[in-house]
Amino acid sequence: MLDTGRTARRLESYVSGAWRAGQGEAKPLAHAATGEVHALISSDGLDFAGALDWGRRTGGTALRRHTLHDRALMLKAIGQALMAGKDEFYAESLATGATPRDAWPDIDGGIGTMLTFASKARRELPNAHVLPEGPVEMLSRDGSFVGQHILTPLEGVAVHINAFNFPVWGMLEKIAPALIAGVPCVVKPASQTAYLTELVVRRILEMQILPDGALQLICGGVGDLLDHVTGQDAVTFTGSAQTGQKLRTHPAVVQNSVRFTMEADSLNAAILGPDAGPGTPEFDLFVKEVAREMTAKAGQKCTAIRRVLVPAAHEGAVIDALRATLDRTAVGLPDDAQTRMGALVSLGEREGVRARIREIAAEAEIVCGTPDEVRLSSGDAARGAFLNPVLLRCADPFSARAPHEIEAFGPVATVMAYDGVEEAVALAKLGKGSLVSSVFTNDTGVAAEMVRGVAAFHGRIMLGNRDSAKSSTGHGAPLAPLVHGGPGRAGGGEEMGGMRGVKHFMMRSAIQGTPRLLAAVTGEWVPGAPAQQDIHPFRKSLAELRIGDQIVTERREITEADVEHFAHFTGDTFYAHMDREAARANPFFEDRVAHGYLIASFAAGLFVMPEPGPVLANYGVDNLRFLAPVYFGDSLQVRLTCKQITPRDGTVYGEVRWDCCVTNQNQEVVAQYDVLTMVAKTWPLTE
Repeated sequence: MLDTGRTARRLESYVSGAWRAGQGEAKPLAHAATGEVHALISSDGLDFAGALDWGRRTGGTALRRHTLHDRALMLKAIGQALMAGKDEFYAESLATGATPRDAWPDIDGGIGTMLTFASKARRELPNAHVLPEGPVEMLSRDGSFVGQHILTPLEGVAVHINAFNFPVWGMLEKIAPALIAGVPCVVKPASQTAYLTELVVRRILEMQILPDGALQLICGGVGDLLDHVTGQDAVTFTGSAQTGQKLRTHPAVVQNSVRFTMEADSLNAAILGPDAGPGTPEFDLFVKEVAREMTAKAGQKCTAIRRVLVPAAHEGAVIDALRATLDRTAVGLPDDAQTRMGALVSLGEREGVRARIREIAAEAEIVCGTPDEVRLSSGDAARGAFLNPVLLRCADPFSARAPHEIEAFGPVATVMAYDGVEEAVALAKLGKGSLVSSVFTNDTGVAAEMVRGVAAFHGRIMLGNRDSAKSSTGHGAPLAPLVHGGPGRAGGGEEMGGMRGVKHFMMRSAIQGTPRLLAAVTGEWVPGAPAQQDIHPFRKSLAELRIGDQIVTERREITEADVEHFAHFTGDTFYAHMDREAARANPFFEDRVAHGYLIASFAAGLFVMPEPGPVLANYGVDNLRFLAPVYFGDSLQVRLTCKQITPRDGTVYGEVRWDCCVTNQNQEVVAQYDVLTMVAKTWPLTE
């Protein structure tokens, strides 16, 4: 059981290069399950303007010296070290009221999210300082004036104001994309669980992997911090809509057009499809998911299920099944092996949840649970913030207001019945914007109609059925590759989403100029930029290869025999290659044509060097387009140019992207694509 004899520690903030304690009397933070003082917190007297300035001048300048891959590798090293030392985070997390099982998505999930960002950045982004975005646009007929969008880091600070329920994940999922983008972070955790965030930040800073100023921490209030934000800064907020709106309309945020992302209230719905009645796998999965989302982290999740939408014919069966499950939920001390649901984060939060239940109960009836009486398997309900799960039923959901507008941020949900998919969609929309909804159905028509109906009101929609039961991550799990956010009441923001999240902290600029100057800015060769032709570029290692290295090949004539052989050898006997009359009847062709993949194959035969050399492997092509038909007697020529070089740390090779342009005897482009290869850093290979 929990050790209640520890001495409360005074939390510190890390600003302007040092750990600093706030001045004056600190506020006590109670252990969620025992009520004893666990930590003390204050940020009074800290220089917030100085912290922002230090982050911009010291942290931002240092981060921007590194490439995108460099910054991703920093996060990889940090994530691996945090994972190795996570046991102390789990021990500290008990004070939040979370069981070890409920702490897993916060601690392991947060570290895993950071590692996912680090991995995706190295796979999907160039090892560069500037991130080109989209194709080069031809702005003049002769190609002498071109344009392209690029992304560069904001030269400010990302201020992350986080909620109490995910003190680790909430920080790591926000700082990961910002740091990869090259923007330093100031993290302000919610005070009630700041002790866990502070511990993680201490361990990160002890590693000395991040440059000075890249990560700062404020434990306590933010004082006049937002008075000093500029147009180069970004603010992200997770918490109540009321607080979020105050921050969003802060004079400095408005006046300076500061990027502001908010994740706020969310009355998420779980919808049982009309096909998923009792006895179906989807019914059982639905009941299990609703019960799990009500009780995980004591319902203190922004993605928790608050509204349970079920076909009228199955309403009684759903309530009975949920009641049987929820009544078996053992509530108690988070380190008790018998406990299935721990405490809410504080006694104050518990009273707030009870007040919200009373408001909802004015328009609904309680069908499971006793809000004001707590049944425990361990612990003391007078000292710990315990609450049993509470399930309500709203008999007239289209007339009621409270179930669609009031979020009880605890183990609370309301069942509402519908008749037909159209009514289910209408009920889901009454939430006025949510982070996530789930639909449990095995009917493809129901799935399609539900998603089309509710997608505009939800940031994520999870479809649950028997086929994904074992692999699904569930209703309530935000994932690094997918956006986390929602419209309307949910705040209107988006976080994560893979590399979309990185781009949020970067400035998109349109660059116009000559191909030569554009290539110098982006580090990528652009058609029309200078190219050099000496030895075959496939004979050059990464140490020797340069952007613009090029070969223009000999020509190869395409014959009828070539096409006939390719067709029969591959089995691709499509009529346009084999039947003259049918080909001529096709509006795209004048006669029989060569296969597109024959063109790509012959192109490779023209530029590939057969002997062993620095090019170790071809791992694909991007953006392959066949732009003009090739007829018998046409001759093909390839211009192959080194377009982009991406070294990879810790390997003997790097990635090289080649611009491949195939033309016919009339200099018409018949095929255009990027060839992707792995090239040795030195040749011969050395360990």
